[in-house]
Amino acid sequence: MNILIVSNLRSGLGDPTLYEFIRELGSHRAEVTMRFLSEGTDLGHLLRDAHEYARIVAAGGDGTVSAIAYQLRDSGIPLLAYPAGTANLLARNLRLPVDPVDLAVTTLAGRTVSIDLGELVVPAAGGRASRHIGFAIAAGVGYDASVMETAQGLKQTLGEGAYIIGALQNLAPTVARFTIELDANTIETEGIAVLLVNLARIQFDLEVAHGSDAQDGLLEVVVLKTRTAAGLLPAVWAALVDRLSDHPQRPGLEIHTATHVKISSEPPLPLQYDGEVLPSATPVIARVLPGAATFIVSEENPLPRDYQAAPARP
Repeated sequence: MNILIVSNLRSGLGDPTLYEFIRELGSHRAEVTMRFLSEGTDLGHLLRDAHEYARIVAAGGDGTVSAIAYQLRDSGIPLLAYPAGTANLLARNLRLPVDPVDLAVTTLAGRTVSIDLGELVVPAAGGRASRHIGFAIAAGVGYDASVMETAQGLKQTLGEGAYIIGALQNLAPTVARFTIELDANTIETEGIAVLLVNLARIQFDLEVAHGSDAQDGLLEVVVLKTRTAAGLLPAVWAALVDRLSDHPQRPGLEIHTATHVKISSEPPLPLQYDGEVLPSATPVIARVLPGAATFIVSEENPLPRDYQAAPARP
């Protein structure tokens, strides 16, 4: 079996277990090609012959994996989300094993599931073309983007703790007036952020929206209606309770679903997708790409299967 690994130089190579993962692939006679992603690299060029490989492995953080999934969208090429970043939310949502040997076995003999992707269209200033960006977990404007921006420089040393520091340094976020176009409807509302959720499990294993389904062809549009960061505590508590029992309520959150979304705000707010902060602000347009990504998962994953992958040769 031939496998292409695309590793982010900022994160993938910093994980020593990646080498153990590669050794395990080799022990099963897999042929491994490695390519490296750095700032300014043309991802399309790195994946130019992706269809010639039986598996693609994206080694990096959630932003790296999402970018590769978006580049491979609608191709049906199996992709493994190797967790080499800070939060690794995509791997958690897909319930991938964390042990590198188990990950290698999953890569070779796992099955695949198709999930939706989100796509952002960010208008560009100065006559430049709009940017199209894919996300697998969530995108957002406002408070969460500010937290992500604060955490950027702390992730290497603090890991997920960087997000706690980011939240503590943004206790009084900007309250904005939102105009949100949801398919054929328009709503006016107020809050500190709007999240576009595809996979609902976020940091510390909490679900933003109860019962979110990444295979339903819809995005959850979640408005954080509070005026302070402390106002989110009831929603956090509800998410904690939801881990123990069926608890759909999320106090302080206004939740809608849509296939196409446009978010405008006054004042303009920063943007993020899958932990990556964008150098632009609202307005932003988004849509869902149904079943666009094909991910490799273990047999224990509860999502409906696509097909049974061929087992690795001994």
